[in-house]
Amino acid sequence: MYIMSMYCDPVRSRPQGAAAGAIVWRLATKWRVAVDRALAPLGLTHAQYVLLAALHGLERAGRRPSQRELADDTGLEALYVSKLARTLEANGLVARHRDPHDTRAVRLSVTDHGRERLRPALQAVQELLERLLAPLGGRDSARTAALVGELAELLDAPLDPPTGSS
Repeated sequence: MYIMSMYCDPVRSRPQGAAAGAIVWRLATKWRVAVDRALAPLGLTHAQYVLLAALHGLERAGRRPSQRELADDTGLEALYVSKLARTLEANGLVARHRDPHDTRAVRLSVTDHGRERLRPALQAVQELLERLLAPLGGRDSARTAALVGELAELLDAPLDPPTGSS
């Protein structure tokens, strides 16, 4: 009962923290939907943007990642990254290349067309982020920094069951 109801009514009176899962879920969903809407005129989805922006950032750092490395970097499943990369390639935004040293690996790069499409997408997402963080005092506020620290700590928390002998 609790698991189902936690996603239905995150503000119902309960012990502090009981609605944390629902709030995280709703915020993530709110963000994804807002990004999808903002990027629709550019012909991008939130997931495509995440892949394209992450790939662009890695390239700027001097890396040419494989699909697996990009999956690890973004937290997306490798199969989903492969599907997204194929779609972005079909749209001329990403190039896929076989790795000459590992025939199983596919390396990715952003095309010139992809960089052109990414510029306004980055701007649109930055504007959304400013609006989202305004109640906390903006991107550079102490409250935002504290929230980012707390969320980063949660991202590092292991969720897989412990392994070993029982």
